[in-house]
Amino acid sequence: GDRAVIDCTLRYDGVRLSSARIRVPEKEIKRAAEKMGASWRRAVREAIHNVSAFHRNGAPENWQSENSHGAEVGEVYYPLERVGIYIPGGRGPLVSTVLMTVTLARIAGVPEIAVATPPRTDGTIDAGILAALGMCGAREVYRVGGAQAIAAFAYGTDTVPPVCKIFGPGSAYVNEAKRQVFGDVGIDILAGPSEVMVIADSAARADYIAADLLAQGEHGPGGKLILATTSGLLVESVKRELRNQANQLGADESLREVLKNGCMIVRVKTLDQAATVANLVAPEHLELHVGRRGQRALVRKVRNAGAIFVGASTPTVLGDFTAGPSHTLPTGRSARFSSGLKLSDFFRRSSVVRYTAKDLKRAQFVVDKMSRLESLEAHRRSLEIRFA
Repeated sequence: GDRAVIDCTLRYDGVRLSSARIRVPEKEIKRAAEKMGASWRRAVREAIHNVSAFHRNGAPENWQSENSHGAEVGEVYYPLERVGIYIPGGRGPLVSTVLMTVTLARIAGVPEIAVATPPRTDGTIDAGILAALGMCGAREVYRVGGAQAIAAFAYGTDTVPPVCKIFGPGSAYVNEAKRQVFGDVGIDILAGPSEVMVIADSAARADYIAADLLAQGEHGPGGKLILATTSGLLVESVKRELRNQANQLGADESLREVLKNGCMIVRVKTLDQAATVANLVAPEHLELHVGRRGQRALVRKVRNAGAIFVGASTPTVLGDFTAGPSHTLPTGRSARFSSGLKLSDFFRRSSVVRYTAKDLKRAQFVVDKMSRLESLEAHRRSLEIRFA
């Protein structure tokens, strides 16, 4: 309950809360948006517009048809009743994650949207995150982070009502918590440390590639930065650029750790081989720094990637902030079997079936044969009794 959340927040975040301070007052959210500058609000509105426009194209639609018996069959979609969205706040306030998650819940028509985000050391929430939440229409916000936030969403406390499904990226602890509560509640995907893979030919620019690798390495430990290229000269050029640009950035220990332990360059003979590597790695982000013919071929051949960024003028950072698709994407090779966050994830589906007595008669043959085959006499009787 609240006591466990308070104890964990003190132990792990060094912040002393009370039950009364777990939830952020709505007026505080409203004031945060008002305090931000006009240019900041304009940038957020533009990002929200692109995210909204992209995901409206994927809105699920009810449908109805007839099966071979003449019966009505179809599907209906309902917005989830209540969702919990986790916004990370570890290395920096991820304002963009607010736009990439809360916006989708609002478009889907979810009636109750709860948000949890870690407090800063003084117990407050970053003003940018609060302002973005206000602009996205979030009103129920809790200053709780880590595994304790996931537990509160899953099982509820005196202050935090439980949710139906949990969304949002997070640390290894947040992801493990989501994995453990799955089944008691739904989860979106296990979105862990950031990953980027670049496929490049001999014409690619080393400075662009190094900059894009470093941008994702900036997210911190556990990240993976991979280059697969047909050019030996590019390998050496990218190595130099990584060193030089890291020094220019004044890279901290965290970024240097990613470069040391999470960076790999793969020499391939052909772009087909690069596609094979990409399908094995299943990267969160895949950039294609190749010519137009190579771009088209690789988009067809790469089946396992969270998001694909085509051409040297399309860095991953566009997907992080404003292109339109949600940046909540599968990591840790899970792109082999799951996809990035989409609007339909905020809906649940029910199939609908309606038979008349005439339709039922047409189905009698199949039901009779299948029931006998599976030795399910009560199943057969369930239909036969209607003709007794």
